Amino acid sequence: MLWPYRTPGIPDHLFERLPGIPLSKREARLLLLSYLRLEADSVLWDIGAGTGTIPVEAGLLCPQSAIVAVERDTDVANLIRRNCDRFGVSNVKVIEGSAPHCLGDLQPPPQRICIEGGRPVKAILQTAWQRLQPSGRVVATATSLETLYALSEGLAELQARNIEVVQSAVNRLETRGPHQTFAALDPMFILSGEKL
Repeated sequence: MLWPYRTPGIPDHLFERLPGIPLSKREARLLLLSYLRLEADSVLWDIGAGTGTIPVEAGLLCPQSAIVAVERDTDVANLIRRNCDRFGVSNVKVIEGSAPHCLGDLQPPPQRICIEGGRPVKAILQTAWQRLQPSGRVVATATSLETLYALSEGLAELQARNIEVVQSAVNRLETRGPHQTFAALDPMFILSGEKL
């Protein structure tokens, strides 16, 4: 078994990857999962699921949950399926579609939403919010000023409560030649809010 532990934080190198497809780094996944505040049987939508790291981690943590991974690219959607198989995760349903258009009829309605990508991020947030169940949470990532602004403005317009914003700044020890040095990961903002 690739990850026999009951704790999140699967090392990045254990996931299958495709060139150019982003992977949420282990440290960022730990923050995302903590802000999602999953329950044992949560319905989670991961929009812009990329490599599938969040669905895999959430699926292992909450095997009774229902997880929907939304990804627009067929090759990337298949990558998510392979990573789920790799870790023995069977409670993830992969939807091939472009958000926000594919979210309207998606079932079951979510209690938790993770937005990790998408060019019209504000439109994705607004459409997903309409489907979010009362008392549900949304957690979104921003790596650019434009995305940070769009998400913070969107959460304010939606009158989300308990809004939280955190910026991760993580350094990892790496070996470069004969030396060990600290290398910074790209900084990321994580925004979260709750629906009344």
